[in-house]
Amino acid sequence: MARAVTTQRKAINTLIAWIVGLLIFFPILWIFILSFHSEGDAIKSPLEVITSTWTFESYATVQERSNYFRHFWNSVVISVGSTVLGLIIAVPSAWAMAFVPGKRTKDVLMWMLSTKMLPPVGVLLPIYLICQNLGLLDTRVALVFILMMINLPIIIWMLYTYFREIPGEILEAARMDGASLREEVIYVLLPMAVPGIASTLLLNIILAWNEAFWTLTLTAAKAAPLTAFIASYSSPEGLFYAKLSAASIMAIAPILIMGWFSQKQLVRGLTFGAVK
Repeated sequence: MARAVTTQRKAINTLIAWIVGLLIFFPILWIFILSFHSEGDAIKSPLEVITSTWTFESYATVQERSNYFRHFWNSVVISVGSTVLGLIIAVPSAWAMAFVPGKRTKDVLMWMLSTKMLPPVGVLLPIYLICQNLGLLDTRVALVFILMMINLPIIIWMLYTYFREIPGEILEAARMDGASLREEVIYVLLPMAVPGIASTLLLNIILAWNEAFWTLTLTAAKAAPLTAFIASYSSPEGLFYAKLSAASIMAIAPILIMGWFSQKQLVRGLTFGAVK
């Protein structure tokens, strides 16, 4: 029998949750505040920053200096493209591992996960040379493939977990009704795993959107996403706090809005199969 939770306990848990949430959100809030001040005001004490005049000067300067929408479009193409390409490869892979497992399936899964432990700088030189020889430096094509390969282990692991929760008898029934392998996957498996696929899609778009190491290393101008857009406001002359904050808010705003409106779907997918 479930233990009753008192009103006092609920209030304490709610208070703790709000405190933790505010602590996590505070850096974003402070960047947001700095973005509406001039460079002179941004270096003052926190109290002086809050009470000083708010202005859109930094946003105007950032938009004049950089083509925000070009960087934004590059981020959209790279993050969505790499995630969709990863799903195309991961769905049949996860299906095979979940419903037709072999003796080495778990070993393969662990090996794929272990590749995430490799420092990116360890493979920087060969990947850079490959892109250079193929003429793919500063192109969105290179970043789409590289970010797809980086996030592919996570995509396969997540889909494998979701597919394992789907009863195999349902797929067997579809086969007995004459469904081909393609029809089984498209018309039976995928509709049942929509919450898991949606959460996988959203999570990997966020990971690709926030990727900085490869985007800063392999791009210069043409394919530079919003991570490069932010980094351009850190220079040897110093940090431009207000402009850097404005650029950061402009870069993270789209992904924050997407996460806010899709949070129910994301939570539903991440908890898919957690409760029997």
